[in-house]
Amino acid sequence: MQTPQLNLVFAWIGILLGFISGLYLGLNFHRENWLGGYGSFKRRLYRLGHISLFGLAVVNFMFYLTARSFPASGPLVLVASWAFMVGAISMPLCCLMMAHFPRTHALFSVPVFSLLLGGVLTVILVTRHL
Repeated sequence: MQTPQLNLVFAWIGILLGFISGLYLGLNFHRENWLGGYGSFKRRLYRLGHISLFGLAVVNFMFYLTARSFPASGPLVLVASWAFMVGAISMPLCCLMMAHFPRTHALFSVPVFSLLLGGVLTVILVTRHL
């Protein structure tokens, strides 16, 4: 399996995890004070982690489709591919950790920089093949 194909696998795993986390959130949303209430910091981070699973699944899927159109894969494709996968793993984990341990906010730099790296490299790859 080539690396961009892993992005497709990560996309579908992200979608499934989004469904599962949505089930968990949906079973508890009716409890007014769950996780400190609707507007609480903890509950907002849970929702952010949930939606990031879907959003980053779409990013990984789009990268997979984009990488298929490149004539050859090279180090830029490999690094971009892994950067998107690291972002997809680390963003919901960072949301969950920060919900319970707010001092871990610096960890958000991992998914943010990873996704920025993947995005920049993908733009470079796409513009090279125009």
